Amino acid sequence: MLSGVRFRAIVLTSATALLVVSTSLASAQSEDAFGDGAADPVKLFEQAQTAHARGDLARALAFYEEAIKVKPEFPEAEFQMGNVLTSLGRLGEAEAAFRRAIKHRKDWSLPYSALGILLARTNRDTEAEAALRQALKLDSHDILALRVLASIRLREGDAKEALKLAQTATNDSDAPASTWLLRAMAERALGDKPAAKTSLQHVLEIDPENIAGLVERAELYVEEGDYEPALKDLRAVEQAKATDKQILYRVVVAYERAGKPDDAQRIAAGAGLISAGESSADGKIKVIGTKEEIEAANSEDPSIARSALVKLIEKNPKSALLLARAGASYRTDDPVRSLEFYRRATEIEPDNPEYATGYAAALVRARRFAEAGHILRRVISVVPDNYVAHANLATALYEQKRYQEAIPEYEWLLKKKPDMAVAYYFIASAHDYLGEYEEAQAAYETFLGRADPNTNQLEIDKVNLRLPSLRRQIKLGEGVKRKPKK
Repeated sequence: MLSGVRFRAIVLTSATALLVVSTSLASAQSEDAFGDGAADPVKLFEQAQTAHARGDLARALAFYEEAIKVKPEFPEAEFQMGNVLTSLGRLGEAEAAFRRAIKHRKDWSLPYSALGILLARTNRDTEAEAALRQALKLDSHDILALRVLASIRLREGDAKEALKLAQTATNDSDAPASTWLLRAMAERALGDKPAAKTSLQHVLEIDPENIAGLVERAELYVEEGDYEPALKDLRAVEQAKATDKQILYRVVVAYERAGKPDDAQRIAAGAGLISAGESSADGKIKVIGTKEEIEAANSEDPSIARSALVKLIEKNPKSALLLARAGASYRTDDPVRSLEFYRRATEIEPDNPEYATGYAAALVRARRFAEAGHILRRVISVVPDNYVAHANLATALYEQKRYQEAIPEYEWLLKKKPDMAVAYYFIASAHDYLGEYEEAQAAYETFLGRADPNTNQLEIDKVNLRLPSLRRQIKLGEGVKRKPKK
């Protein structure tokens, strides 16, 4: 299932594995070409490489910086300096170094790859994807770029491309367990369980105590009702002494689904996880988290609630309820982030009209009206009286200038809430845009009779400016005459 996909941070390989000296540098003059007393940037670079390989990052950084001072356009030094800064956790400076390396040498794949990996590590997937694709354009065999790009595509719900990328990466005979694990996750997302099991076998042959691989396989066994091997894998995870809360949450759920509620509660208690509220009818824990996190998630302060929701979602990645709550929290002031949460919620519960409506409402806030309209019509076909869906559909149609279709939606809203004066304004302006002036005048006047100056002053001012000229146009016989309804 797509909703079962998990993602892990993918970091750069060791600094020594990335040490590169270009052929252009190898043939550089050994003599000082910058004049008497000037430092040789190539020699400084070589000293930096030596310190870098020994793990003396502070000394390596100093030499790289000095080399760049002497030779400002030095992409190899910028790239390696970026690697050192990444190892030191100075990610902003590392990003700047990688970008300078790219600026100075646009045909070199490694800075693009390193930049993409860094951006993915900081959850900037759109930028990361662009950099990684450029890296692969320059070097289609960049295994690390393939792996990280595959993880991004998987996170975006594109399991097909993720699998294609992961398959290419695993063609390398030295492909690590993490690459095979990513392939298994893509295969599982596409419903190919036998292939996922084969890939997981590779994971566990390379690393028999790979916790994520064991949990992934246990979940597959549980889904098939094959509980004995599932429990064997879960026991192995316990013996490996997993400490990651998200992994432990998955272990708890797997034990519950395998009919071992006592083991589930034991793991939850040992990990400091608790169940929020009563268990659901099927016995599954609704939300797992610390007491403090659950209380914070219910805070009326959005900043507190959002932070807690994000933490709970990390532990409960399959909780559509939590994802939808986060989506609702961000919908007004950050519709892009809201969309991501709602998208994940709808993938988990695609038939839930509330989540679909929330997703569409976020699309409206993001001004993606056509997409919103398509979803909202489907929701209304299933739940005809969904007021929020009708309200957002009215807005989506109006903003697309589909006034003829928007008017019935606003009329439907008025039937449900006759006191919603602003609906008359939108009906009136829709008729006005269509050239149906008599209908527009009637709706404008109704709006003025019902509008509240405290909330509708802007619309009131617009109507008062428009009405005199509209009345003149009607007297002159202008405008389209609507055919009477049959």
